[in-house]
Amino acid sequence: MKFLLLLIFSIFLISNEAFSQYYPDREWERKSASSMNMSQQLLDSAVNIASQNENSVDRDSRIAIIEAFSREPYFEILGKTKERAGTAGLIVKEGYIVGEWGDINRVDMTFSVAKSYLSTVAGLALDKKLIDNIEDKVHEYVWDGTFQGDHNQKISWDHLLTQSSDWSGQQFGLYDWADRPPKTGNIDDWRARTLHEPGTHYKYNDVRVNVLAYALLQVWREPLPHILKEHIMDPIGASSSWRWLGYPNSFVNVDGLKVQSVSGGGHFGGGIFINTLDHARFGLLFMRNGKWNDKQLISESWVKSVQISSQAKNDYGYLWWNNSQESWEGVSKDVYYAAGFGGNYIIIDEENELVIITRWIDNSKIGDVVRLVQNSVK
Repeated sequence: MKFLLLLIFSIFLISNEAFSQYYPDREWERKSASSMNMSQQLLDSAVNIASQNENSVDRDSRIAIIEAFSREPYFEILGKTKERAGTAGLIVKEGYIVGEWGDINRVDMTFSVAKSYLSTVAGLALDKKLIDNIEDKVHEYVWDGTFQGDHNQKISWDHLLTQSSDWSGQQFGLYDWADRPPKTGNIDDWRARTLHEPGTHYKYNDVRVNVLAYALLQVWREPLPHILKEHIMDPIGASSSWRWLGYPNSFVNVDGLKVQSVSGGGHFGGGIFINTLDHARFGLLFMRNGKWNDKQLISESWVKSVQISSQAKNDYGYLWWNNSQESWEGVSKDVYYAAGFGGNYIIIDEENELVIITRWIDNSKIGDVVRLVQNSVK
C-alpha cells in the first residue's frame, strides 16, 4: 500500500511539472531576467554582441549566394531569394522571452536551418511507420532510378540524414560533384572521383539533401510543406507567413498531381523563409523533447537521436549540429543547433531550458553569445 501511494505521488509530481510548463499562445509572454533567476547584465551583454555584430554577407541574397558559391561549375540560382534585414534574435528561458533584438516578425531566408526542418519530416515518417527503420535502404522505397546502381543502392536513410551517403547523380539539373568541389583539380577530376562507401565520409552537399527531400516526398506522397504545417507548425502556433520552396524545375508527378519537391536550404535559392518567432516555437518544441502542451508532436526518441553524432562526423547528427567537440569554447557539450549560411541559428540547451535564435550574426561571435546566456543562468 505504501509503495502504491508513493507511485501515485510520483506520477502526480511528474504530470504536475509537465502541466506547469509554459507554452506560448498567439501572444508570447515576456519576463525579466531577474524573475527567471538570470543575470540581467550578462543577458544584456549577449544581446548587445548579437545585435551589434552583423554578418558580412551582402544584404542582397542573390549577391551573397553568388559570392559564396559561384566557383561551383554551372552554378545558377534556381529558386526564389529575398533581400535580408539586419540582425534579429530571441532568447527564451523556460518558454518565456527574456531577450530580443531586431525585427523578429520579419520573414527572411534561413538557408541551411531548413535542413533541421527537413530532418523533422523524416522523423515524422519514422513515427508514422512510413519508414520502417532508419537503416533501411532508400531504393526499397524510391525505385524510380534515383537510387539505381551499385553505389546508390547501398544508401540508407541514415546516410542521407548524416550527409555521408556520397550519392552520385544529377537532380533538377544539379550534379552532386559540382556542389562544393575540392579546392584542387578540375571538372574532369571531380566527375571521375572515387566514391566513398556510404556512411564513412561526411560531405556537406545540398544536392544530396535535396535528394533526401525528394525521397521523403515519394514516401509521404504529399507536399512536405503540408506535412510540416499539419503536424508541427500549426500545432505549435506558428504564423501563416512561413514558406518552404523548391525550384521552378523541381515539380514532379506524385500520384497524378504536380507537386514541388522542396530544397533543404538556400544554396540554389528556395528553402524555408520564416520569421524569428516561428523559429523560436520550433526550437521550444525540441527543447521540450517533441511535446507541445499535452501532445507529443514528434517522438522523444527522434529528438534524442538527432543530437547523437554520426560515425562520419563527430559533431553532426541527423541534419543537426552539436557542441560535443566544444567548438564553442566554454559552452556546454550537450548543446545542439540548426545552422544556416549568414549566421542563422536555432540553439537548444535543454539542461538550462534555453532556446536562442539568431539571424544574420557574425559567425565568429555566436559562441560568445551562447556562453554569456548560459552563464547568466544562476
